[in-house]
Amino acid sequence: MSASSRLARRMWHQLEPIHAVLYFSPQAFEEAAALGYDVESRWPSYFAYRTAPLGRAGSRLATAAYYSFSPRMIGEHVPAVWEVASPSKVLDARLTAVDRTYRHLLGGKVAGPDVAEAAELARRAAESVTVAGRPFAAANLDLPWPHEPHLVLWQAATVLREHRGDGHLAALLSAGLDGCEALVSFAAIGAAPAANFAGRGWSEQEWDAARERLAARGLLGPDGQATEQGRALRDQVERMTDELAAEPWRLLGEERAGRLAQLASPFLGAVFEAGLLPMTSTLGIATVKAPD
Repeated sequence: MSASSRLARRMWHQLEPIHAVLYFSPQAFEEAAALGYDVESRWPSYFAYRTAPLGRAGSRLATAAYYSFSPRMIGEHVPAVWEVASPSKVLDARLTAVDRTYRHLLGGKVAGPDVAEAAELARRAAESVTVAGRPFAAANLDLPWPHEPHLVLWQAATVLREHRGDGHLAALLSAGLDGCEALVSFAAIGAAPAANFAGRGWSEQEWDAARERLAARGLLGPDGQATEQGRALRDQVERMTDELAAEPWRLLGEERAGRLAQLASPFLGAVFEAGLLPMTSTLGIATVKAPD
């Protein structure tokens, strides 16, 4: 594993929580409710906020971009979310939501010189990405940059995590894992309990069928856990994901990336101290180690 790939994984750990507040903070739900979304479940606002950069996307485009969500579940929300509010209104609301969230968490610190420096470094990394085959990254990079540094930092973190996410889907395709198989195989290596993936909308029958397909390939054992071959395949996916995410960090360089991580640490700390994010992530950040 190259040094730039290892750096890409470390920076993902640093920036993912900074981005993810949009989907969990009370302020984000308040802004979604003001647009007219039902916030009893987090999914209407999630699909609206995350899909809005793609424009008035239909269910097939959203299914392609999300990959590991059940097409049936996506069809329940997209394109219906645009009947509640247009993508442009959702984009405005999500910046307001992030602004309110970080002002609540950090107060006057959002206007400090460290934030401005972090925003400049993160934007430099984000603007260096190659967008070929990266629809979510490209759509977010096409958006105008906000004026406030803390929002520039958030938007850059969003571009970088979507760039990584788009690459992860390419790695899953390369490994021959469809959307449901991707989740089943990830749960099978202990990334997160299988129940944590229920929100992706796959039925029990679809989950069991995916297990059978993986077992037939020798990737799962009789106990439903990953075999040695199954773990090796998931290592391959993680390795390729890191390699495909390495470009902006290789260009930014380890020293400046380290400086960005240092400057962004108050944001990271504030998010965790506030308890905004789930204790067990379905991304496997705390449980899946980088392959050698």
